Amino acid sequence: MKKVVVGLSGGVDSSTAAAILHNQGYEVIGLTLWLMKGKGQCCSEGMIDAAGICEQLGIPHQVVDIRDVFQTNIVDYLVSGYSAGITPLPCSQCNKTVKFGPMVAYAREQLGCDRIATGHYAQIRYDHTTGRYQLLRAVDRNKDQSYFLYDLSQDLLEASIFPLGELNKADTRRIAAEYGLQTADKPESQDLCLVESNGSMRAFLDKYLAPKKGDIVDATGKVLGQHDGVHHYTIGQRKGLGIAAPEPLYVIELDAVNNRVVVGDRTKATQPECKVNRVNWVSIAEPSTLIRAEVQIRYRSSPVPVTVIPLENSRVRLVFDEPQFSITPGQAAVWYEGDKVLGGGIIEQFS
Repeated sequence: MKKVVVGLSGGVDSSTAAAILHNQGYEVIGLTLWLMKGKGQCCSEGMIDAAGICEQLGIPHQVVDIRDVFQTNIVDYLVSGYSAGITPLPCSQCNKTVKFGPMVAYAREQLGCDRIATGHYAQIRYDHTTGRYQLLRAVDRNKDQSYFLYDLSQDLLEASIFPLGELNKADTRRIAAEYGLQTADKPESQDLCLVESNGSMRAFLDKYLAPKKGDIVDATGKVLGQHDGVHHYTIGQRKGLGIAAPEPLYVIELDAVNNRVVVGDRTKATQPECKVNRVNWVSIAEPSTLIRAEVQIRYRSSPVPVTVIPLENSRVRLVFDEPQFSITPGQAAVWYEGDKVLGGGIIEQFS
């Protein structure tokens, strides 16, 4: 019998993934990672629901305490990023260093198992021509999570199964109901786990970063208002600036060194290109010359045509066919060929 460790958060997606594999004849072991104290998708009531699903399916359930790993790799990462004037994306970092990596290691070292599965909406395919595992979008484009998975290594892709990759959300709910899963009607989490746990990103950051008043200025340095910390702002932000102007103003720069929030009109928040670091080439090997692709600079942004120019030290330069609004340092840029994830990385601060 094939053995697989299924990451269970207590939500309907991971529950259904476990039920599908169990029904297919896998020996399923449920594994919940304890990430933090308090309310959150993967914690508190999530662990209780995960345990209930395992009891319902008649499979073992294990909980692994990795709160220290989460604190170092996610909480400290976010706090240091926001304090430096960038807007970090925690999910891709969390998937590789907190979830998939530790899950695979635990499965191999403690359970004698080489495969893990999650409830992510994405697909994995092996290309016999190149000898690489490819990461592809899910069939349900509205739920597709490949953007957050771009940083997975070949080893992690080889070890992973995504049972929901060919389903849409309605199918998942229907299958959960057919199996009689107690999570079938559980509401979906709408926020990052840290936001859900603290009430808002601002409340989370205020636990770690003290208010630090400074100036809101235009591109010439003219003072237009005051702020209480650059960590409360992000590139492209328009609402909540607390300043009056004859035209809409957007955050165009977060100057953490001088504690200034710089604002300007929409054209000043639009860029023709950007640089990306910490690049992971997923479905293809790193190219030696430029390639054409489509890129997403946010999870919910539409893919746009781009030229990807490889640089040294795991960096690339992205040149957009048309200038893009609100390119945000710290967020991920992920480039595709059709449904195939070619690579991705973290947007650098503009120099």
